[in-house]
Amino acid sequence: MVAFTGLGSLPGTDYPAALRMTFDAVPDLAYLPELPARGPWAGIVGRGLGLPSGLPADLSAGEWRLADAPGIDQRRARATWRDDLDRLEEEAHDYTGRFKVAVAGPWTLAASLGVAHTGRVLADHGARRDLAQALAEGVGELLVDLGRRLPGAALVLQVDEPSLPSVAAGAVPTPGGFFRHRAVDLPEIVQALAWVTAEPARRGLEVATVLHSCAPWDGGWPLRSLLAGTGSTAGFGGVSLDLDRLAGPDWDALAEAVESGGALYLGCLPTAGSTRPLGVDEVRRRTLAAVERIGATGIADRLVLTPACGLAGWEPAEASAAFRVLAKVADQVASELA
Repeated sequence: MVAFTGLGSLPGTDYPAALRMTFDAVPDLAYLPELPARGPWAGIVGRGLGLPSGLPADLSAGEWRLADAPGIDQRRARATWRDDLDRLEEEAHDYTGRFKVAVAGPWTLAASLGVAHTGRVLADHGARRDLAQALAEGVGELLVDLGRRLPGAALVLQVDEPSLPSVAAGAVPTPGGFFRHRAVDLPEIVQALAWVTAEPARRGLEVATVLHSCAPWDGGWPLRSLLAGTGSTAGFGGVSLDLDRLAGPDWDALAEAVESGGALYLGCLPTAGSTRPLGVDEVRRRTLAAVERIGATGIADRLVLTPACGLAGWEPAEASAAFRVLAKVADQVASELA
């Protein structure tokens, strides 16, 4: 069965309303919503820093930096996580379907987080390692907590890596903007991600994992190396991509990844532009064209339709309409693929 879900961010600051809407609109693959409008501690980097223990950080002049002790915004990030999970438990303690939670990945955090003397964590090999290991520990703690709060749910971990293609290509600018950080080699990229994906099993948890990036993939970056069961890999069970960001070589890499058994979270509903959202017919056409181009057989049970990126910049009514479109498209695509 073709499923659909959201990617994380939603508009507004009313968390209880966002949580209820998520369960109502996405009943088969609900997820923990994120509301970046609540403040910098609720954005992708601040929320990511709300997880790792042992890596204190502070927000100064609009930049997150490692610090000697947690700053007020990092403490707010951790408090926001606790509040969100408490609300989740109140609303959905008896939920029994798949449930997805998103966290910032180690390479997006490394590309965004400042550190003394080297500018960014990305420039310091030891700091990159420490960050990835601390993040993995924090993710493990989060998943154990979620398992306790939602004992009937099948957990899905989404690792958000919008900066990963730039990290791999050596395209992340230095703080001054005049230079670019050196590209990180694939084995180190894979190792850092593998620490995160291996953490659930290390704690005795069965958790599906998916890597999400709505950034361009720079011409066929080795997506297959991210998936479990394909040799020395980062261990993800699937990838989540914006189909409008895929160039020619990317489609070949994606086809190879899906043929190897990976799940495909397909960003088929555009999130940029003035038409919000596109109609059912257009989104269905885009989805079927992408599936045909990938050419993978038996993909229906591994296909999840999503918006192209987060919906934080939309109006609440637009976000609700987007999920109604995806629900109808998922049914129609499932019929086409049967």
